[in-house]
Amino acid sequence: MKKADSIKKAIGKAGASLASLIKIALMSRRPSPRVKEEKDTIIIMGNGPSLRDAIDNNREALMAFPRMAVNLSALAPEFRELRPDYYILADIAFFLKEKTGKVPALWAALADVEWPMTLFLPAIARKMPEVECLPPNVTVKYYNLTPAEGWKFLMHPIYDSGLAMPRPRNVLVPSILCAMREGFRRIVLIGADHNWAKTLWVTERNRVVSVQPHFYKDDDAELRRAEEIFAGVHIHDVYENYAIAFRSYFNVKDYADARGVEILNATPGSFIDAFPRTRLADL
Repeated sequence: MKKADSIKKAIGKAGASLASLIKIALMSRRPSPRVKEEKDTIIIMGNGPSLRDAIDNNREALMAFPRMAVNLSALAPEFRELRPDYYILADIAFFLKEKTGKVPALWAALADVEWPMTLFLPAIARKMPEVECLPPNVTVKYYNLTPAEGWKFLMHPIYDSGLAMPRPRNVLVPSILCAMREGFRRIVLIGADHNWAKTLWVTERNRVVSVQPHFYKDDDAELRRAEEIFAGVHIHDVYENYAIAFRSYFNVKDYADARGVEILNATPGSFIDAFPRTRLADL
C-alpha cells in the first residue's frame, strides 16, 4: 500500500511539474530584477480585522520597520498615517479593462501618494494607463502571478527567477515572494487572520454566504460584491479553495527555509498554521 501511495505521489508531482512549466510558457512575462542587497525585516500588513489592534495598540512597533500594504488598504483612512514603504495589488479586478466598484478610487489613491513607495503589480499590468498616471515617487515593479507546484528541485529555481510562485489564492503569497525578491531576510505577517470559516454559512435556500471582515469598515456596496462573488458557489468549492490557500503557505515556507528566509506570523488568532508565531511587541 505504501509503495502504491509513493508511486501515486510521484506521478502527481510529475504531472504538477509539467503543468506548471506549460503555464509558465503561456502566462509568464519578464519580472523586475531581484534586489541583490540583503535587508533585515519587513512587516506585511494583511487587511484582516486584527490589523486594527496593531494600529491602535502597537503602532510604535509597527512603524519601526518597513511596511507593505495590500489590495484595497489605500482607501482606508489610516493609509496616509501608516505610509507603507511597499504596496502590492493581486486581485484580478484591479487590472480589468473596465474598472468598477472601488477600483477607480483605489488607483486615484495610489496616484496621490506623496512619499517614496514601491508598488508591486502583476506583469500583465505593464501597459495599463493607470500605471502611467502614478507619481515619480512611486516605483513600479512587476511580478508574475503564475501558479506553479511540483518537484522542489525544479520549483525553487523557478520561484527564484520570478516567473512563477506557489499557488496565490491569497494576496499574502505574492506579498511574501515579492518581499523575498526585495532581499528581506525576516518577513512578519500581521492582519493575516484567515479565519474565513467563522464567517461562512449556508442559508435556508442553500446559498453559500461569506462576508470577510477587514480592519477597515466595509460599506454596503462591498458587502454586496462579496455576496455576488459567492453566487453559484457550493460549500465544497469554498473548502477546496481554503485547502489550496493553506497548503500553499507550506510550499512558501519550504521555499523560504531553503533560501534562509524567516517568516513569522504575528497575527493573534490566525488560522495559518505554516509559520512560527510571534508578537508584534516582541520584534
